[in-house]
Amino acid sequence: MFTKVLVSDDLGSINSGVFSILKGMDVKEIIQVQYCDDAYLKIKSATLHKAPIELLITDLSFVPDHRQQNFNSGEELVAILKKEHPELKILVYSVEDRTQLIKRLLNDLKVDGYVSKGRNGLTELRKAITTIAKDSIYLSPQLSQLLNQKERLEIDDFDIELMRLLSLGKSQEEISANFKQSNISPSSLSTIEKRLNRLRIQFKANNAIHLVSIVKDLGLI
Repeated sequence: MFTKVLVSDDLGSINSGVFSILKGMDVKEIIQVQYCDDAYLKIKSATLHKAPIELLITDLSFVPDHRQQNFNSGEELVAILKKEHPELKILVYSVEDRTQLIKRLLNDLKVDGYVSKGRNGLTELRKAITTIAKDSIYLSPQLSQLLNQKERLEIDDFDIELMRLLSLGKSQEEISANFKQSNISPSSLSTIEKRLNRLRIQFKANNAIHLVSIVKDLGLI
């Protein structure tokens, strides 16, 4: 089990709840901060003094205030820490449930766990910490189901960008021109028309506006 854990969340009530869980798990040293910059400095300092922090539990969203920050989000903090301290275990504890964000954190940034804040959040947090301590990855069951559901939709990066541009009010002709300019292939107008038709059928959307509404609700764009 971990002996030194850092909790980074801008809400004191959340920090207190996580603190209680860690105390109940007999974690000897628990450090709490409310800014990403402070979390980064604590981790650097602990490593420098050869008393490294073993686990970081962090939120993703931090409300800006009067204090200027180098790191504006938990995602930015995770990205740099995984590069500079690959041995550090990182557990994300957040209300964010956007599929692309979760996949990026797990697959690209290699976080060790992702727990959804909610009714069972603290209970899951205990399970996640135990799982990560055994060098396994933990993902909240509801998020795992969400990811599996989205995977079955067979949506790729091309589709995501296509629907993102559509959500900005771009016409099919404008999207085609944008793709050509950005060297995204295929970029022909006929291909874009076929893709949009397939997506409308796949998401059971009545029209392009309905399609954009559905994919936004799903957190795909």
